[in-house]
Amino acid sequence: MSVYAYLRVSSADQNEDRQLLAMLKQEVPPSHIFSDKQSGKNFQRPQYQRMLRCLQPGDLLYIMSIDRLGRNYTEIQNQWRLLTKEKLVDVCVLDMPMLDTRSGKDLLGTFIADLVLQILSFVAENERANIRKRQAQGIAAAKARGVRFGRPPRPLPKNYPAVYRLWKNGKLTGSAAARACGMPLSSFRYRAMGYEQGQKK
Repeated sequence: MSVYAYLRVSSADQNEDRQLLAMLKQEVPPSHIFSDKQSGKNFQRPQYQRMLRCLQPGDLLYIMSIDRLGRNYTEIQNQWRLLTKEKLVDVCVLDMPMLDTRSGKDLLGTFIADLVLQILSFVAENERANIRKRQAQGIAAAKARGVRFGRPPRPLPKNYPAVYRLWKNGKLTGSAAARACGMPLSSFRYRAMGYEQGQKK
């Protein structure tokens, strides 16, 4: 039997040291510790997939908490079945001792573990949905305060005001005005809307 561990943080600027220390305390060999710095929305993660290829029946896999495995309710359960039923690997969730397939292998123990897994995976996905909602609310609030996102617009060409007036007065076609300013017609018209609003202030 070999012992493995899987760690995950959501982005490159997050730190997995707490998870790593916990796994070293379980005496997991450093070469058997796999770590991804990636979102938990699905399981297409390079180190997770590499770990799956290493696991053999009877091996033991440690994870810190169920949300380190993933945050998608359905996929967490699918992966749990893959690990425990197809690959015949034992899984131990350190933050939730009830999710340790080495114990309680009878019918009642399996039922309780499955129930706890369903609850925790639902909570993990619900938290992911709440994070997305909070992010959207934060962006909307920032936009309402006038915060601009993305790259700042390129400055208008120096001849834009004069060309704009000729176009506005019908003395130049849109295509000719856009060519005179060295920009695509769609960009000329889009920038014209902002320019008009600026003129009205």
